[in-house]
Amino acid sequence: MYRIRTMNKISPEGLELFPRDKYEVASDLPNPDAILVRSAELHEMEIPETLKAIARAGAGYNNIPVAACTDKGIVVFNTPGGNANAVKELAIASLLISSRKIFDGIAWAKTIADRKDEVPDLVEKGKSKFEGPEIKGKTLGVIGLGAIGVMVANDAIALGMDVIGFDPFISVDAAWNLSRSVKRADTLESLLMKSDYVTLHVPLSDATKGTLDAGKFRIMKKGARVLNLARGGLVNEADMIVALNEGRIGSYVTDFPSAELLACPGAICVPHLGASTPEAEDNCAMMAVRQLMDFLESGSIRNSVNFPHCRLDQRAPYRLIVANRNIPNMVGQITTILAGASINITDMINHHRDDHAINLIDTENLIPPEVMEKIAAVDGIIRVRTITKS
Repeated sequence: MYRIRTMNKISPEGLELFPRDKYEVASDLPNPDAILVRSAELHEMEIPETLKAIARAGAGYNNIPVAACTDKGIVVFNTPGGNANAVKELAIASLLISSRKIFDGIAWAKTIADRKDEVPDLVEKGKSKFEGPEIKGKTLGVIGLGAIGVMVANDAIALGMDVIGFDPFISVDAAWNLSRSVKRADTLESLLMKSDYVTLHVPLSDATKGTLDAGKFRIMKKGARVLNLARGGLVNEADMIVALNEGRIGSYVTDFPSAELLACPGAICVPHLGASTPEAEDNCAMMAVRQLMDFLESGSIRNSVNFPHCRLDQRAPYRLIVANRNIPNMVGQITTILAGASINITDMINHHRDDHAINLIDTENLIPPEVMEKIAAVDGIIRVRTITKS
């Protein structure tokens, strides 16, 4: 029986995927095999020794202590693409509200509600204050062409915009789905110089923090509009406020309000609604649950943020799963120990990612505890466990 601790309210559509005869699911389970989380902060949590995996029902994972998990051989999953359509729809709406002063106009209209019969004339006289440009024919720069960025780019093309994309690490799948009409920028700077609108769709990391700052604003078109529905830290907030106040940036739509941005004219603060649709919550929960089940029951890994993608169809009755540091002769040492114990290997796969690797090794024989202990004692081995095929 696998034990799953939920750290937030998780969509029932996802939780119902857990077979009740194999999984125990609750918010207060001690010694869990896995944690299913949305936005709960885990950095200060004591990591249980039993924990094998954490699945984030969403794309961002800055609430999870990934480095500490990696050191313990705990696989961390996220669900890229599960909320892609929800974020894409908000991005398209953001293009419009960044241009047309729709919110300002609606707020002003409410102030004349008590003028009764004068309202129609007042509307005609006052509407010019809220004039704004159309997006058709303008240039949109999309930074990050993952699941969300590709959808935003394609829909912007359909709306008549010229679209430039920048992503030096674009995946093959994303490239296949991207419209041929999207132009490729060789550098971030070239994209910024040409764009009337810029939208960010990259994860937050040390490398991407402050992607847009004062230096970048200086090379952008005067009055360009910026959309950030990805992570607040991608934009240097202090520099953005200065650029808005100076009129260098026309407007800034962000899904990550702060007191300073809320007080800044030109900043349009959305209260973190990017993935706030029932469909997105269901999709992310179902993805997270399937990934956890696949890993716990077969050792297969997909959409992990700290270990490599790894999958091997299991035909033999037993499987050994080894997480180790990516150093020479690890596979040789493992297989030598198994051969010395007369354990016959029927199939195996080894994949690495940066400094860490995963081995899936199928055997005809059950591996005795003393052999498991020998493997675990090898320098560089982080974690070992076995699975019996059901």
